[in-house]
Amino acid sequence: MPDSVRWYQKNAPQVAERYESIAAEDVHDWLIRFLPENPGRILDIGAGSGRDAAWLAGLGHQVVAVEPSLAMRKEARLRHSKAAVQWINDRLPSLSKVSRKEPFDLILISGVWMYVAESDRKRAFRKAINLLKPGGVLAIMLRHGPQDPERGLREVSVEELEDLARAHGALVVSRTDDSEDCLGRGEVRWSQVAIRFPDDGTGMLPLLRYVILNQSKSATHKLGLLRTLCRIADSAPGIARSNGDKSVSVPMGLVALVWLRLYKPLLKHRFPQLPARDSRLAFVKDAYRKIEPLSPLDLRVGRCFSGEEGLALHQALKDAADNIKRMPIKHMKYSGADGKPILQAQPGARARRPQEIRLDEAYLFSFGEVRIPEDLWQALRKHSVWVEPVVISEWAKMMRDYAQSQKRKINEEQLRVAMAWDDPKRDVQIPRKQAMRLMQGHTLHCVWSGKRLREASLHIDHCLPWSVWSCGDLWNLMPAKHQVNLKKKDCLPSETVMEEAQERILDWWDRAYYRGDPFLQEMFLVEAAASLPGVQVGPTSGLPDLEEIFNSLCLQRTKLRRDQQAPEWEGMATERP
Repeated sequence: MPDSVRWYQKNAPQVAERYESIAAEDVHDWLIRFLPENPGRILDIGAGSGRDAAWLAGLGHQVVAVEPSLAMRKEARLRHSKAAVQWINDRLPSLSKVSRKEPFDLILISGVWMYVAESDRKRAFRKAINLLKPGGVLAIMLRHGPQDPERGLREVSVEELEDLARAHGALVVSRTDDSEDCLGRGEVRWSQVAIRFPDDGTGMLPLLRYVILNQSKSATHKLGLLRTLCRIADSAPGIARSNGDKSVSVPMGLVALVWLRLYKPLLKHRFPQLPARDSRLAFVKDAYRKIEPLSPLDLRVGRCFSGEEGLALHQALKDAADNIKRMPIKHMKYSGADGKPILQAQPGARARRPQEIRLDEAYLFSFGEVRIPEDLWQALRKHSVWVEPVVISEWAKMMRDYAQSQKRKINEEQLRVAMAWDDPKRDVQIPRKQAMRLMQGHTLHCVWSGKRLREASLHIDHCLPWSVWSCGDLWNLMPAKHQVNLKKKDCLPSETVMEEAQERILDWWDRAYYRGDPFLQEMFLVEAAASLPGVQVGPTSGLPDLEEIFNSLCLQRTKLRRDQQAPEWEGMATERP
């Protein structure tokens, strides 16, 4: 019997009397706004004297109360004999007797978390969060105060809960720190934390969570594919095509490209991706070994490859695409015994291995396409900032488990670095060079203020700021005055500012990239087509109008404003030179 349960067994009458001296609604006034509509299902873990469970049942909810101390359960039944509460002898971290068949709208863990051993908290959190309905709330009250070895009291922190929530696909929606103790103990303070299991209303977030955390896996392939789709949805949404049948298609070549980019650092450090020690991933063949010297940053849209390197990359993409079709696409299914595959692979045109390749839309679609349910794609676009950390956490956990079974050690720092996505660097050399060229014998104006630029005052500004969306594409880099850029900083330009700047932005794009250098024009267009919604570049669509690209930029600005609540910059009075 744990020390905490033993202590409550010994002191049940006195403890129950103390708990019952305070009204539940006074202790949990912070919780009222998270209570479900009647009748909701509520789980009270560590229910003690039954005070909170009886209060919640009295509000019309169906309450299950978990309490491991027999003496405390007796006190609760005696004091709240008329309350419609189901009592269960169970405890964290196992919760083995609480049924998962009927998930809960709200789970309350009040003054209990400090009894859970640090080594058991990941398991305890996973058990609790998996009992929630989509949209449900896990409400935890943390006690901060003196340690008590006899009672098994341990140190707790809100930061630990935030990390656990992030790793399990949940969001901290409310936290209150340093609240006074209702029993008047000056040395005791409390934190209240509300954690919500997100739901987008389409069922896609619960589906993603099921695939990531609960669906059986014989390798890391499903997680690799999900993270690949997250990266594409976040950084290259414009490359997706709507099929008109409630699905969208992304190029299989891009899926394979991002897949290789994700796996390369992990394979370099020999982090296990399969249970058996000597087993190898099917796509790791001669072609992959030939491209091992390439940096993950080399594997990005718009790059060109030729000669033996180009041939090797083409074959490595084909091997990766074949592996993705045979493994995760085939086995990633909806829940249920007759679950159908969530994704579909469509073949592409058979093409000869080219002597030179450019990683553009046409080439990437030549490998075929991956069809994704439209609701799932929209969930990935809107919630990739939530979904990807869950995938990363579970992927790292699988590698640790594989390593442990193989009697190997994982270098945690190497793992952290290998799992990090290599964002593009803030490289502004090309637009700066073009701006300097335009200022020689001509005029160039700050896109935001309209003032004439000089070499000493020139700054290159990210229109959609780097802190909001780490995009260093040519279309996103604007010439601006130093002082104006400092005022704009990490803010999105407002809709009004964009309207006022439209003519100057179009002029900059036209003179810097559309005229003269065919390489810069193609680079500009390839990047815009990959990153911005609705921009089409290809043999049948022709060159897009610059106003069309500007409109797509404005759509992306609106999306970032809506999804990330990024601050807006209202600009300044425009002064014509």
